[in-house]
Amino acid sequence: MKKAIQMGDLLRPESLKKHLKKLVDWKNAVFAQAYHQPPIDLEQIEQWIETYGEPLKPYIVDAGNLLETAQLRGKRFLFEAQLGALRDIDYGIYPYTSSSSPLAAYAPCGCGMPSAKVDRVVGVTKAYSTCVGEGPFVGELQGDEATALREAGHEYGAATGRPRRVAWFDLVATLYGVKLQGATELALTKMDVLSYLDRIPVCVAYEINGKKVTSFPYTPDLDDARPVYEYLPGWKCDISSCRKFEDLPQAAQDYVLYAEEALNCPIRYVSVGAERDQLIIR
Repeated sequence: MKKAIQMGDLLRPESLKKHLKKLVDWKNAVFAQAYHQPPIDLEQIEQWIETYGEPLKPYIVDAGNLLETAQLRGKRFLFEAQLGALRDIDYGIYPYTSSSSPLAAYAPCGCGMPSAKVDRVVGVTKAYSTCVGEGPFVGELQGDEATALREAGHEYGAATGRPRRVAWFDLVATLYGVKLQGATELALTKMDVLSYLDRIPVCVAYEINGKKVTSFPYTPDLDDARPVYEYLPGWKCDISSCRKFEDLPQAAQDYVLYAEEALNCPIRYVSVGAERDQLIIR
């Protein structure tokens, strides 16, 4: 038996009370025997659920029916994943993953309409690599090199202010993500951040135990992986005012085309700044 409460249970109070009593009895056995804590009060929990659950009731609907009705009316759906492909619980860098799936293929199941067909997937990747949280991160920069990239890209947590881990663009990991997502097109963001560099490293392979690999390896093997770089010329100028691909300096255009070919997926969008209008649509 799953030991959780679903939103729909708020609309079935009698059923909820029966289920809740089983959960509280189970929790109390654990609290008392394993943690030697006072038992949970069932009535207190019921009151808490009533207080905070009541405002939510008008918004509880059958999501499948809601979306199916919208689809029949010709509406289109846009889904957004919060995390990157490598945080997927099944295909990511387990155990350093989320408990869910941020892959495009899971969107229909997650939204409540598993019959929906995903016909367009826009993969989003930075022009360099960043990582939040624990886990292997091939090519992670340290010292002054990391500080320079982090400062240029303002790579600090929005809520915590914690410095993000940074690295150069990783084609091995990004190609794996493109395949997992079934991306039909890509958005390459924060191109302007690289404008301070004379030459730009790009990780094109990993070296593991003396062997060069281009396929993303099993998670434990990442601990011994070392980045293999190729270097592209930098453009050394401000590109934040560019609004057409042709406006970019040739070296910046070449960087986009190089990534596009390596990832075998068209890069339709290139951002050159944080503002909404600083987006080049190819």
